[in-house]
Amino acid sequence: MTENINAALDRAARLFGKNEAVVDGDVRWTYDELDRRVRAFDGELDRLGLMKGDVVGVLALNSAAHLIAWLGAPRSGRVLNEINTRLSTPEIRYILDDSAARMLLVDDAFLEAGRELLRDCDTLDHLVYAGAGQSPADCVSLEVMTTSGSEASPVEVLDEDVAGIFYTGGTTGRPKGVLLSHGNLASNAKHALLCLGYDEHDRYLHAGPMFHLADGASTVALTWVGGAHVIVPGFTPDGWLRAVSEEKITKAMLVPTMITMLMAHEFGPDTDLSSLRSVLYGASPMPQALLATAAERLNTDFCQVYGMTEAAPIVTFMTHEDHRRGLAGEDPDAAVRLRSAGRPVVGVELEIRAPGGGARQPAGEVGEIVVRGPNITSGYLNRPEETAEVLPGDGWYHTGDMGYQDEAGYVFVVDRLKDMIISGGENVYSTEVENALYRHGDVEEVAVFGLPDEQWGEAVHAAVRLRPGSTTTAEMLRDHVRCLLAGFKVPREIHLVDQPLPKSGAGKILKRDLRAEFASRASVEVGAG
Repeated sequence: MTENINAALDRAARLFGKNEAVVDGDVRWTYDELDRRVRAFDGELDRLGLMKGDVVGVLALNSAAHLIAWLGAPRSGRVLNEINTRLSTPEIRYILDDSAARMLLVDDAFLEAGRELLRDCDTLDHLVYAGAGQSPADCVSLEVMTTSGSEASPVEVLDEDVAGIFYTGGTTGRPKGVLLSHGNLASNAKHALLCLGYDEHDRYLHAGPMFHLADGASTVALTWVGGAHVIVPGFTPDGWLRAVSEEKITKAMLVPTMITMLMAHEFGPDTDLSSLRSVLYGASPMPQALLATAAERLNTDFCQVYGMTEAAPIVTFMTHEDHRRGLAGEDPDAAVRLRSAGRPVVGVELEIRAPGGGARQPAGEVGEIVVRGPNITSGYLNRPEETAEVLPGDGWYHTGDMGYQDEAGYVFVVDRLKDMIISGGENVYSTEVENALYRHGDVEEVAVFGLPDEQWGEAVHAAVRLRPGSTTTAEMLRDHVRCLLAGFKVPREIHLVDQPLPKSGAGKILKRDLRAEFASRASVEVGAG
């Protein structure tokens, strides 16, 4: 059987055609209507001369139009290129050039950037307008494409054909385009269905960015079973609470930074979260105190996934039951496992190996997390050397994440291999220090990172944002950590900051930015002396 993501919408239209498929402001489409629009979009791509393998870029906020592109661009073998909306125009230009994109879909927020990119990118032939108003004369109208287009010519699409290019954040140098096939995305959708239990009665809220696979993990899965996609342009506490209340949302995905914002927000008298059955979180670990507060205030179950773009993205899953038992506080092992990322999902193999391709590590020993399964990428676009580095030919993807498994198979992610701090010859895992700092009640956000040190090689530093009104000092926080961890793990310096820590589009704290900022400050201070 061919693992083609087109099967998801085909099945939904056949079995759940009259079900509500899309809610986006005033837009309310059934699966019959969504299917018609996606097929028309596919047909218009034919008419505009886009062939199998041609790349369609999307630079837009969350919307019904965005969903059409997600489902329609790969339908006849073309390749979806989801672009992080937080990138600068030069960064986006690099991605479009690197992928040789021929079309770019933009909404009102990115129309001017799209015009500039159309002028400057050699391969870009068409700018598609997906905004709310009348389409400008220099653009192709998505509304016309999706209401006037005809059926596309039949094209065989195989499971190994690339369905999407998803660029990583570029933590080291230029961003890399992760190639994900139809088979990769279809396998991930099945993983999501097994873990999250979507069915035709579910109403899922797209509040995280649709360009990111943290949200995209549910896009194909939910479509496959005929659930409703409820879409807001982006996350705000008010908008999220209103959408859940008014649209009777049953399931949602949030990253911990969004949950932090929600917990700091006052719930209005019209807030009704009684429909909400489950919140999925990922992208980074969640402090246990925040998790307990969120479970109580939202009165819902939580579950967690760990993964990466290269895995399309799900690798491990921590269940609702894991969370219930851990938060109940009656089972010490369950409470400890709340700090884990759960266990490998069905169909994905995971091992902990000594860094550098070494032997498999026993339970409790830290090593590199390596995984394999039908969801794993074939590599990076135009990057053979970097592909060989993470996919050395043994069938396993080397994640670059450091972690360990306990005796029951729960995976504890302790650091990025490149983020591990070596201070005085000792390994310091930043996640361990962050968890210790989060156990202080006044800590709102924290990131731990290493900076060069003449005596120790690297010194442990932490950037901390405190809760409003807190009078806690950096030295008080150091004393707090000293009570929990060995002395060499205590941050040499704790930098108290007033603003939220810098984050990627997926909500991950950007430690590279913090390293650069505080290394620069240190240089200035040394120079001033």
